[in-house]
Amino acid sequence: MKDIIMNNIISDMGKYINNYQLEKLKQVINHYFYSIEVVNESNNIKEINLDYNNLFLSSKKLEGCSSRTVEYYSKTVDDMLSQINKNIKLIDTNDIRNYLSNYQNIHNCSNVTIDNIRRILSSFFSWLENEDYILKSPIRRIHKIKTQVTVKETYSDEILEKLRDGCHNIRDLAMIDFLSSTGVRVGELVNLDISDIDFVNQSCIVLGKGNKEREVYFDARAKLHLLKYLESRKDNNSALFVSLIKPYHRLNISGVEIRLRSLGKNLNISKVHPHKFRRTLATRAIDKGMPIEQVQKLLGHTKIDTTMHYAMVSQTNVKVSHHKYIC
Repeated sequence: MKDIIMNNIISDMGKYINNYQLEKLKQVINHYFYSIEVVNESNNIKEINLDYNNLFLSSKKLEGCSSRTVEYYSKTVDDMLSQINKNIKLIDTNDIRNYLSNYQNIHNCSNVTIDNIRRILSSFFSWLENEDYILKSPIRRIHKIKTQVTVKETYSDEILEKLRDGCHNIRDLAMIDFLSSTGVRVGELVNLDISDIDFVNQSCIVLGKGNKEREVYFDARAKLHLLKYLESRKDNNSALFVSLIKPYHRLNISGVEIRLRSLGKNLNISKVHPHKFRRTLATRAIDKGMPIEQVQKLLGHTKIDTTMHYAMVSQTNVKVSHHKYIC
């Protein structure tokens, strides 16, 4: 291995210096390499890169990222490192570009997915740069990937009523009313305990992203159905929402998603998902004139740009405003 490296150096430098200088260079290299053992690190690349990834994930946990987010970061970074299979310090911009391009071709995924991966990798390499593990992030020159802007769907009043009518148990009805009136994240919903609910003020404190607490509010219909659901319970679980069968475990995120998807399938309603209730609440609040700063606080967003992304202005209101202000 040492001889190969030395010969490669001599060969490359032969283009720039004469034979006398080349011979002197060879003597200097032999002198300094004489007592040095060169070891191929290829077998240790995975272990070395894994250490960096683990340190990065630890920093994300300290920043307050949820376990699901940390797991997503871990999988994304690990896949990139496995495919490129180079020491982190040697990964360059072309390696990242090729990885993203190959990933899109293999998985046939959208630009939105690729840009999400790019953002995570950018966060990873920026952290390495800030911690002085690398000199410069190789992803700096890879700009945001253009994506098609689509107006995301919200639930109409008619669809919400269909979902309510389609519930065959009081728990699902209470859950739908709670999601639609509070706009909480599904992760926040499943972490709520009965003791967190203030029925007098129709509010509760949820623990959002970054371990930040905020107060949310529910309407009279949600209150009535929640009380009726809790009265029907025969368990001692402290969780606000539990499974329908013994041993009545706390509902988890996938449990809520599966239940709503099944309900939508039975009613022939496509794309029934807990996050859609959140988007619906934001859109309606904006349409009815609620200040965007208040909507931001209600949803627990750190940046107002995120709130604007969630709150889609309805086309009907645009038409009315056009007639009011322009025609």
